[in-house]
Amino acid sequence: MDIQNDPTTTRELIDEFCKESSSLIHEMETILEELEQNVKPQGKFEKFGQLIDRIMGAAKSFNANEIADFCELGKIIGYKADQTQDPKLLRVVVAILFDATYLLEKMITSLKTGDANALHNLNTHAFATRLRWLSDKFKHIERGSCAYSVEEKKNLTQNAIDDLIKSLGL
Repeated sequence: MDIQNDPTTTRELIDEFCKESSSLIHEMETILEELEQNVKPQGKFEKFGQLIDRIMGAAKSFNANEIADFCELGKIIGYKADQTQDPKLLRVVVAILFDATYLLEKMITSLKTGDANALHNLNTHAFATRLRWLSDKFKHIERGSCAYSVEEKKNLTQNAIDDLIKSLGL
């Protein structure tokens, strides 16, 4: 359902979501800037994952599914990166998360202005390629908080990550 036309979603709720999300995005950017200087995880990737998870939860609460799915990918990347020690890979992760944060910010701005399909209006082909590459690098890491289905408590498999990417049209 298009959240802009959902009678249960008020403009005030959308505006508050956008305001809170912008604040969280700023925190995420600060974390990424710190990681750019010192790529050792030290819980910072996990903190990034927690922040984007908050946006995801709020987006799900009023059916902003495109934003929620996008945030879920960011959460997975953040949590799994926190369990990796390869500095070269982590530098790439930081760059990809900067791109993801930029795209998320554009999605939030588009939602605020009334365009609920923001991701489809952005050039995301190169970003999707990076996401697929990165998901392949992380496929060996299992983490309970990256469960694809809360009911099933299954870790995200490569196919589940691919399905998330496809659901976003990437």
